[in-house]
Amino acid sequence: MAITLTESAARHVAAHLAKRGKGVGLRLGVRRSGCSGFAYDVEYADEVRPGDAEFESHGVRILVDLKSLPMLEGTELDYTRDGLNAAFRFTNPNVRDSCGCGESFNV
Repeated sequence: MAITLTESAARHVAAHLAKRGKGVGLRLGVRRSGCSGFAYDVEYADEVRPGDAEFESHGVRILVDLKSLPMLEGTELDYTRDGLNAAFRFTNPNVRDSCGCGESFNV
């Protein structure tokens, strides 16, 4: 299964990569955190690391480490704005439950 970006997320990532003047794409991962067990880790990638899984969505490369891949397979990442608030939103079919604050999840 692929990991994808919505058009909005792809535009946001591409604009920030251009503004940074460097980078090969977006790196997604998960880390142990929060009351439900895991939290998403999102950063701009300056290089492809050995063992990275690579996806492309709307012209943007997405890199995922192999430990995180099973928990992220099938995920769609969106970027939304609501007034002054802007954030990435994950639609992850692997999530079984999440904490009330929405910061962590369990698979």
